[in-house]
Amino acid sequence: MQSMKKILLGVTGSIAAYKSCDVVRALQKRNLDVKVVMTEHATELVGAATFRALTGHEVARDLFVDPAAPIHHISLSDEPDLFVIAPATANVIAKIAHGVADDLLTTTTLAYQGARRGPLVVAPAMNDAMWHDGTVRENLETLRARGVVIVEPGTGYLACGTEGTGRLAEIDTIVEAIEAELARAGSLSGKHVLITAGPTYEPIDAVRALTNYSSGKMGYALASEALTRGAEVTLVSGQTALRPPEHAQVITVTTAADMYDAMLKAVDSEADSEVKPDLIICAAAVADWRPVTPPATRKRKKTETNTPFTIELEPTQDILAELGTRRAAGTLDATLVGFAAETDDVLKNARTKYDAKHVDYLVVNDVSRSDIGFGSSDNEVTVLTGTDAADDITLSRAPKRVIARRILDIVS
Repeated sequence: MQSMKKILLGVTGSIAAYKSCDVVRALQKRNLDVKVVMTEHATELVGAATFRALTGHEVARDLFVDPAAPIHHISLSDEPDLFVIAPATANVIAKIAHGVADDLLTTTTLAYQGARRGPLVVAPAMNDAMWHDGTVRENLETLRARGVVIVEPGTGYLACGTEGTGRLAEIDTIVEAIEAELARAGSLSGKHVLITAGPTYEPIDAVRALTNYSSGKMGYALASEALTRGAEVTLVSGQTALRPPEHAQVITVTTAADMYDAMLKAVDSEADSEVKPDLIICAAAVADWRPVTPPATRKRKKTETNTPFTIELEPTQDILAELGTRRAAGTLDATLVGFAAETDDVLKNARTKYDAKHVDYLVVNDVSRSDIGFGSSDNEVTVLTGTDAADDITLSRAPKRVIARRILDIVS
């Protein structure tokens, strides 16, 4: 018999804390095992005994319990398949956005996120004026960018006697978000995902190179999301300033040739079948050309000549085309996702690439825009899923981690 999924419910000091009792009951009706962790302020509104009676578990409230017991916030963070904070006050949202850990709930959240135990769902509840405060909005965007699911509050009569946005979302809405994240969390379990990310550098001399504006954020977001869904992830990354996702195998490369070699090694037909990828996502911005002449081992001094000099370029090897050719020939048994960065006739050029590269999906973004794409924390893409343009799926502007989640929803 399959064991019950475990949910850790965080309850904070919002007047909506009494609604958390209904969240518990709704989750239990879906055969989910619920345990509660409360802040000190929350206990002023709902007694711990209430949640103990509802859940059948002791309520976690104190950082310092029996000294002989395991470290409380670590043991708590190890248990759940999903952590939900409902209601979440502006104070707690700010704390988890900035890594403040000064009570049991926030230390548990930090440990849970740091170890990537599973999805984190946050359902805010607060006064309308607080909800619209710029700092609160920034904190929420910080959480979204990390992959936290925000269940937006509703609009209506508030506890303070006014009407506006800020009341805790409906119980069914919160529970639906939890169920969706539980489904996502296992959608790539047992799968090996191979992802490329970042720019490549084609050296000219000892200090100069041809490159592009890619930050690697989109590929890294895809890697983080795949890990959250239970996948084994190999990330082949160009040189970036980003911190690699924990638990991913990271292969760092410099040139397009380096990335080509790393990718072909990972999909080689003679490789161990247990580690060959089930899903390949080529999100890197790979250079199309490189200097014909090998790079100088020293810096070329500006004072060496007063005249312009010419760098002759040659095409680099096309990683996506090679993988697509293998897929079309039946020698590559993996779902193949490519990316297309375009500036003109975006969808027309992307359609040509889709047809030529033999991919399953092509993710297209307009890198001529300064608010999305290269270097930005946001993206807006169109996913080509077949030969018919009517099947294209547009994902509106959102943080790249949210876009990554939506892309993997489509693919998985």
